[in-house]
Amino acid sequence: MSQPLTHKQALTAVIQALGGTWDPPRATLALRVAGYEPTTQQAGEKEARRTLRELTDEGVIVRPDPERTEYQLP
Repeated sequence: MSQPLTHKQALTAVIQALGGTWDPPRATLALRVAGYEPTTQQAGEKEARRTLRELTDEGVIVRPDPERTEYQLP
């Protein structure tokens, strides 16, 4: 049996498949579709922001405007 995807792996796959602009609410929805069930919307967005920052640090996505919490593929 295969291991479930980590949040980072799941979000990477969705972002690469769909492209476009990603913000915490959209990332939270993608994580929910991948099976993540946060206890609250706030907890879900916090996890999404953390994962988006990790993907930015790894170069998977970029944050073109440091004043906005929106990300996209490089």
